[in-house]
Amino acid sequence: MRTTTRRLGVALAACAALVAACSSSDTSGGGSSTAPPKMEPLSALGQGEGQLNLIAWPGYAEDGSNDSEVDWVHPFEQKTGCKVNIKIGNTSDEMVQLMRTGQYDGVSASGDATLRLIYAGDVAPVNTALVPNYATISSFLKDKEWNSVDGQMYGIPHGWGANLLMYNTDVVKDSPDTWGAVFPGAPEYKGKVTAYDSPIYIADAALYLSKAKPELGIKNPYALTEDQLSAAVDLLKEQHANIGEYWSDYTKEVQAFESGTSVIGTSWQVIANMLTSDNKVKIATVLPKEGSTGWSDTWMISSKAKNPNCMYQWMDWITSPEINAQVAEYFGEAPAQTKACEFTTDKTFCETYHATDPGYAEKISYWTTPQKQCVDGSGDNCTAYDEWVDKWQQIKG
Repeated sequence: MRTTTRRLGVALAACAALVAACSSSDTSGGGSSTAPPKMEPLSALGQGEGQLNLIAWPGYAEDGSNDSEVDWVHPFEQKTGCKVNIKIGNTSDEMVQLMRTGQYDGVSASGDATLRLIYAGDVAPVNTALVPNYATISSFLKDKEWNSVDGQMYGIPHGWGANLLMYNTDVVKDSPDTWGAVFPGAPEYKGKVTAYDSPIYIADAALYLSKAKPELGIKNPYALTEDQLSAAVDLLKEQHANIGEYWSDYTKEVQAFESGTSVIGTSWQVIANMLTSDNKVKIATVLPKEGSTGWSDTWMISSKAKNPNCMYQWMDWITSPEINAQVAEYFGEAPAQTKACEFTTDKTFCETYHATDPGYAEKISYWTTPQKQCVDGSGDNCTAYDEWVDKWQQIKG
């Protein structure tokens, strides 16, 4: 993993990997729609159009320019004749705005953006029968509330991971197994608690409250009524007094743990791997007993795609076993493709990331854009993403 995480650092140093994503505050697509616009997916594949315009997270569409040994774009071009043009997206909000220009064929969207794109009609439903590699994607990533509506898939799952509790074992001696270690605020580590800098972090507090205060009736951390949202916000305001740093760029969390300015808080497995490989600080991670939030990224096709055949070919290519393994290992996440584990360089990689473990995956509440129409189907009285953005600004002060 040392080589992988070092290359990852080169590719992602400019932004928060994955969904640093939701740290900006575009409130468009807050979630008042009750159904996506009616659209039919592509019925059959035709001849490739000769080019493909993508919006992608750094590390998801590598063409050798960051590392000459990391290139799955040029082989795709040679195989399909579709020349790939890549626009790097640094946040989910930026990706949403770019997709609305109609200039791009597809996007690697995270769960805090997918429903905004679906309900606004910016992306089209996907005919999964035209993506052969979809058949062996992990079943626990299919037909979920962040990538489908009424049983219709709006994309092809790409990779996923959990938000873990990480701590410095030289400082935190009691091996915590609960988010109660940072909620309501871990006063014994005042000023050295860290948390993810995004409105979607409100879901972490809601998840904890769903177990700690069942009387609140929280069933889904992304489907919060006004009262439930207020309870989560109050908890986060209490925690704020003990936060030393909110992070969105994962390299900043690495530095904070190495320097000792952070000793406990939310993290990703790839961050733990980097710290462990450098051996500068002793850390441990745990998926707490309450479960955790996490992400599942999805390749989605624009409803205005000018090159739909090339986009379908890309969705199949990027989720093929060998290529999905390369992306996952380079980026630092679990591959969506079950057969990818046969092709990872590190033969313990899939075990480390629990890639094909449905029991582990069931403990994760994957990022999903909050909507007025509750994402768990419980009603139409939930709070939308734009309200979460406002509340997050209040929490941070």
